[in-house]
Amino acid sequence: MTLQPITTSTSYTADRAWLAALHGTDSTETITLDVAKLNAGHTQASTDTAQPYSRVMSGVPVGKITASGLYGSFDPAATDGRQTLAGLVFAETLFAPTATKVPAALLWHGVVVAAKVPGGIDTTKVAPSVTGPQIRFV
Repeated sequence: MTLQPITTSTSYTADRAWLAALHGTDSTETITLDVAKLNAGHTQASTDTAQPYSRVMSGVPVGKITASGLYGSFDPAATDGRQTLAGLVFAETLFAPTATKVPAALLWHGVVVAAKVPGGIDTTKVAPSVTGPQIRFV
C-alpha cells in the first residue's frame, strides 16, 4: 500500500491600496477589536468550508470604546468612544466564527488615501488631534 499525503494551502494578500506611504508602518500598536462593534463592510466572511475563518479588512478605521478599552469601527455618531478616530487596522486579521475579540495592529500615524479606505470615511468628521492619531488623508 502506498500513502500519498495531500497538502492544501491558501494564501491571502492584504489589499493595502488605502496606504499612501510607508511612514508609520514600522511602529504599529497592538490592539484588541470587539467583533460586535465592527461594521459589516469591515469584515469578510469565509466562503471556504475548509478554512472557516472570517477576516477583518486591512484599512478599517477604528475608535477606542471607552468602557471596555476594546476597539470598534470608527463612527462619528457614536457616543461610546468610537466617535474619535484612533487609527486604522494595518493588516488583515483572521478570526474564528465564534470569536468575540480579535487582536490587530493599529496604524496610528501615516498617510492614507481616503477614497480607498474599506467602507469609506468622511474625513470632515475626523477631528484633528495633537495627542491622538496622526493620520493625514490624501
